[in-house]
Amino acid sequence: MPPAVAAVAGVAPEPDAQRPAPMQPQLLLISPGQSYRLAPYLKAAERLGVALVIVSDSRYSLTREVAGGIQGDFAQPEALLESILTRSETTPFRGVVASDDSTVELAARIAAALGLPSNSIASATLSRRKDLARRELLDAGLPVPAHWVVDLNAEIAPQLRGLPYPVVLKPISLSASRGVIRADTPAEALHACQIIARIIAPLNSAIERETLLIERYLPGREVALEGFLQQGTFTPLALFDKPDPLTGPYFEETYYITPSRLPGPIQRRIERTVADACRVYGLHQGPVHAELRIDRGRAWILEIASRTIGGECSRSLDAVLARPLEEYVLAAAMGSPLPVERRPGASGVLMIPIPRAGVLRRINGVPEIRALPHITDIRISMEPGQVVQILPEASSYLGFIYSAAATPEAAEQALRDAHAALEITIDPLLSR
Repeated sequence: MPPAVAAVAGVAPEPDAQRPAPMQPQLLLISPGQSYRLAPYLKAAERLGVALVIVSDSRYSLTREVAGGIQGDFAQPEALLESILTRSETTPFRGVVASDDSTVELAARIAAALGLPSNSIASATLSRRKDLARRELLDAGLPVPAHWVVDLNAEIAPQLRGLPYPVVLKPISLSASRGVIRADTPAEALHACQIIARIIAPLNSAIERETLLIERYLPGREVALEGFLQQGTFTPLALFDKPDPLTGPYFEETYYITPSRLPGPIQRRIERTVADACRVYGLHQGPVHAELRIDRGRAWILEIASRTIGGECSRSLDAVLARPLEEYVLAAAMGSPLPVERRPGASGVLMIPIPRAGVLRRINGVPEIRALPHITDIRISMEPGQVVQILPEASSYLGFIYSAAATPEAAEQALRDAHAALEITIDPLLSR
């Protein structure tokens, strides 16, 4: 193990070449077997000299690391816990990381069983359940939109009377703007409830199938803050502007640009607000992805999630951070946080919008886009012939375009030029 890797892993370099090499530190990654976050974490572990053991729900994965990990039913974790505890007797684990919203509570439970630093199960639940989190933030006096809960088992129309329209309706646990709808009237709100009820019907949790959150609509710019916690201290990594206006009726994520162009005092207010919210939740370990709206000079909390940024957006940070995001997360999980080193310049990512629902036929212009100034990569996530959806039902992106430039303005313009050069053909679905 090279000295730099050994230092990151918390292991002293071996001075005597004849002595056996120290055992690689082991880290548990709790992840759905098909998660798009797996590959970045595996690469980060390799660079850090860490043995990453994947705990997944995929029994027949073609991915070597997933197949060689620990598999089980996330909804029935007792057998999983037994397998993990048995394995830890011979090769102890140094930390636990959750890859996605769906695994943060399980990761907290596993860490508690192993006696490893982690967020509590209660705090992990708050980071995933928007309804519970809003109540805690309000009680703590933090800026959170006025909100109400709708019980889908009761008559809905009476629950919508007297709301200060416009409002935003959303599921209490989904991400990526799925099921998030603005309503300007009670009739629109009732229709939104019907749409969201259909989207959340397949969820495993009864309360998440039967409950909606309604929030007062906030005007203003939206931002996202990425960082991590180590022993309760929040370290910001990047603040993203979302330059497209997000006014509804749906809230499609498109451009993320960093560094932010907001005034310095507002940026510091955002960081303080997120750190305060983490304390209210009880979060003290691991990654943090926060989304906020800036309105009337205040940073209003929309989401504090205890996982990294979604999609493949973390790759946009490669141009502005000395290390990939996942390396910071894994090192902090092992108790050896890395100093945050930033590179000059700006970067951006475009989550390519899906223009209409239907069957994807072709995407033209990819080679030409790769040759454009300041474009660093384009990745298409969907295959021709695949059925694509749009918000509020959509749960995945068409792909991602990345840029790097000297200024945020140049990084954003490069992405807009690239998007204009992309030709997407989607045929309508044939009705039966």
